[in-house]
Amino acid sequence: MKARYYSPGRLAAPLLALVLANAVSAQAGDAVASLHERLLTVDTHIDIDVNHFTEQSNYTQSLTTQVDLPKMEAGGLDVVWLIVYTAQGELSEEGYAAALDNAQAKFAAIERLTQELAPERIGLATSAAEAREISASGRKVAMIGVENAYPLGTDVSMVREFYARGARYMSLSHNGHSQFADSNTGEADGQWLHGGLSPLGRELIVEMNRLGMMIDISHPSKQANLQAIALSKAPVIASHSSARALNDVSRNLSDEELLAVKENGGVVQATAFRSYLNTAKNAAWEAKAREVLARLAAEEDLELREWSALKDLTPEQRTDYLDRYRALRAKAQPVIHEEVDPVAPPVDVADFVDHIDYLVKMLGEDHVGISSDFDGGGGVSGWNDASETAAVTRELLERGYSESAIAKLWGGNLLRVMDEVQAEARREQVATAVDR
Repeated sequence: MKARYYSPGRLAAPLLALVLANAVSAQAGDAVASLHERLLTVDTHIDIDVNHFTEQSNYTQSLTTQVDLPKMEAGGLDVVWLIVYTAQGELSEEGYAAALDNAQAKFAAIERLTQELAPERIGLATSAAEAREISASGRKVAMIGVENAYPLGTDVSMVREFYARGARYMSLSHNGHSQFADSNTGEADGQWLHGGLSPLGRELIVEMNRLGMMIDISHPSKQANLQAIALSKAPVIASHSSARALNDVSRNLSDEELLAVKENGGVVQATAFRSYLNTAKNAAWEAKAREVLARLAAEEDLELREWSALKDLTPEQRTDYLDRYRALRAKAQPVIHEEVDPVAPPVDVADFVDHIDYLVKMLGEDHVGISSDFDGGGGVSGWNDASETAAVTRELLERGYSESAIAKLWGGNLLRVMDEVQAEARREQVATAVDR
């Protein structure tokens, strides 16, 4: 048999191409890492479970949660808004009392983390300046948002206590109409309680402006949001909402609401919640992924539950279920990647940044930000926990966003709004004092 002869050139060309490709990839990776390290990254919506804020189980450890300190440190996530969330219940004295107990427990959990469990690794900030100062010290930063004003009951003055404990934004409702505002969920049946804001809700907005607490429009109805924006003397935020024009679900914001936020000077924090980003794509992936999960769950004797059914569990049962479920998801991940992703691609970072692109086109780069809704149902393929945070920076860089624009999206805009809200509060407090 005649021997084949390969010239040095024939060997060198593909080898050189491979070397150059690897070099370009490494260089791009270095650019992303360098930029991401320079940024102050702010995620405006992280749900918490008080059972992971104890001596036995807390954020200093590698938990099954999407956020903890090791994951934040690995992914370069600097500032997390930890959420005092309360599910909507009955509009009664009993309901208000139980809701307040729930909120107080979550405030206490965040205080425990930042004051007792890990003060050398994470500090609580109540202003943009404090957030930057804590980050500059080498620590991570916690800030507090309140999801659903329901725990205030009918005593608007209670918001002062929430502010004193560190809350710097609050939504007037969640999924279900509150005493303050209609919820986006009213679209499902066309049933409304107030036609937007209630008189008590209007009173609350005035008090939030006076205190310097940002108004969050992510869960209330469209009418409530437009009324809140018109009434507020300070910029508002949407802490975790995306663009309804790209995916028509009631939790996303319409163009009318988006433009009202821009006119108001506020910011919309796009959220990495799969079904809000692309409902059809996510449904196709979820159906097949759930088959894999069901198969593995059966092997481990775990009954899978719908997310909405978790409210029926006790706090201890919920923590146990979520820990087991997250461990199951981690075990199932390689199986899903192999069996499901090729035939039903998951909603991913690119889908998320599509919404950022749309928002920037509509509002400009000064009115858009980033949120995950981690540990509350959020996360997309590529950015499914805090350790993968740089993936968002990479996608933005690859799409041609400048460093200054990326810095604004990753927290600059949100912190600017926070400064403006607090400045407006100081002006109002001075004016009130002069009038007296």
